[in-house]
Amino acid sequence: MSTYRPPSIPTAEITPESVFLNRRHFLAAAAGLLAFSASSQSSARQLEATASPFSTDEKLTPEGDVTAYNNFYEFGLGKGDPKAKSGNFRPTPWTVRVDGLVSKPREFGLEELLAFEMEERIYRMRCVEAWSMVIPWAGFPLAALLDKVEPLGSAKYVAFETVVRPDEMPGQSGFFQSLDWPYVEGLRLDEARHPLTILALGLYGKTLPNQNGAPVRLVVPWKYGFKGVKSIVRITLVEKQPPATWNLTAPNEYGFYANVNPKVDHPRWSQASETRIGEGGFFGANRRPTLPFNGYEEEVSGLYAGMDLKANF
Repeated sequence: MSTYRPPSIPTAEITPESVFLNRRHFLAAAAGLLAFSASSQSSARQLEATASPFSTDEKLTPEGDVTAYNNFYEFGLGKGDPKAKSGNFRPTPWTVRVDGLVSKPREFGLEELLAFEMEERIYRMRCVEAWSMVIPWAGFPLAALLDKVEPLGSAKYVAFETVVRPDEMPGQSGFFQSLDWPYVEGLRLDEARHPLTILALGLYGKTLPNQNGAPVRLVVPWKYGFKGVKSIVRITLVEKQPPATWNLTAPNEYGFYANVNPKVDHPRWSQASETRIGEGGFFGANRRPTLPFNGYEEEVSGLYAGMDLKANF
């Protein structure tokens, strides 16, 4: 009697052991993948996350504002362009390559990212343009991902790179280009490993809409929003300070650190106050004082001990 042998299965298709052995995470990952596959920018699916003690208790910005008022130049320069022009963007399949000065460089598929312990982090978000929001993200600490690849002692910074798909991202196509692509960003390694720094895969209890950086983006709540690189495809650990798109484009206006600081104005406007989106009065009325480090001074100021606060903008 002959013995049946199944056909060979490519290594890339084998479920990672860490995912398989954790049944709850495996099921969550599978559910999340189905949600991403079935979702469109107008029909996201639920994403389970446990409440985080890092969350603020401030009033949430209405979901309709969070998903309709965005800067995402890959889709256009207008605040409404990301929602209006991202319908053809496909966030699946997706992988994030993590490499550089690490012991175990590897690619993480979307199912593996969804298998991390998801937390709901309600964070203040402050744009360098002097408007702000309060957003309930779903994600996990970036440090948890970095632990998987084991950074070397020589690693001092973490570089991020977004996807380039001009066929799906109209802001990346055409004669006039607002920025050089891909969009790149960077953090010091200690900033990247800080407990407040997360990779977000959802907001308002649902998977990220295309216009908000699907399927995975960076959230660093004490920094201006342009540091939050979206639709990440590569994370690289390096020894020297990596390039950052806006810092390269206009270094006199956008610093590498970009820590929220009411005492350091943008060359063309004050940073002393801000307008909370969804509360009206953008031009002057209903403004509130800007908080140092966006209200996270107690948690993160130690990262910059001895530094000139003006220099770390």
